[in-house]
Amino acid sequence: MSATVFDKQPAPATNDEQPPPAAQPATSATLQRPSRHRSRGRLGPGRPVPYGWAAGPLLLLATWAAGSAAGLIDARSLPAPWTIAASAGDLIADGRLQSHLTTSARRALLGLVFGVAGGLLLAVVSGLSRLGEALIDGPVQIKRAVPSLALIPLLILWFGIGETMKVVTIALGVFVPVYIHTHNGLRTIDNRYAELAETVRLGRLRFVRHVVLPGALPGFLLGMRFAVTAAWLALVVVEQVNATSGIGYMMELARTYGQTDVIIVGLVVYGLLGLVSDALVRLVERRTLSWRRTLAD
Repeated sequence: MSATVFDKQPAPATNDEQPPPAAQPATSATLQRPSRHRSRGRLGPGRPVPYGWAAGPLLLLATWAAGSAAGLIDARSLPAPWTIAASAGDLIADGRLQSHLTTSARRALLGLVFGVAGGLLLAVVSGLSRLGEALIDGPVQIKRAVPSLALIPLLILWFGIGETMKVVTIALGVFVPVYIHTHNGLRTIDNRYAELAETVRLGRLRFVRHVVLPGALPGFLLGMRFAVTAAWLALVVVEQVNATSGIGYMMELARTYGQTDVIIVGLVVYGLLGLVSDALVRLVERRTLSWRRTLAD
């Protein structure tokens, strides 16, 4: 008997011989779904500009030089950049700029250390305790509304006109931004982390170490950026109050003798110190918070 039709049918394909799946037609959702890189390039700020932090100051310097060269800027009011550079060279050759800069840096560093320590301690106590917040937050908010420079007459009566008054003034200007941003970082920690810590019976010290401090770190670093700027701002003023050394004293002495170029040198030094300090804090922030994915990355 001849083979039937069933005998002529091909055997079913095994797993190794499965035909390739048919190509699925692209849907509108697939066609309209942008890639992550393309979305960031289109809607985000774009790729980082190499040495972008220096672009603004260099543009300002170029505008200043062009205006001075064209005669649009009066040299008696604002000397040309090359005149300022020559004056800075003379101050460096005499050793005066290095001496004043060392004194100013020591004052700013001491005020920054005491201010950061006080602000961080008060923020932790206030952020982790309702009683602490009731006792601490109100006075800090009052201090926030009163400029530190307005307290100088009172601080002179309390501490005299020596180094202690200057360091305390800088510390008072520093601790407020550290407290405000660290306290805000503590209070914005997700409450589920506290519930999880209670579930695993985490102690108070370990809870602070493993949950509270890492959670408040972004706010603390943001406060540090404001704190370093506040330290230099307070330093400008306190060094002009019966000081015998420091960049501010050098500027005040130059004002007495009408040396505009020396005053500008002091301002440039203050500006560079603030720029470098902020860049260092931003570098620490980028390294410490590398786990975050933000528009700045």
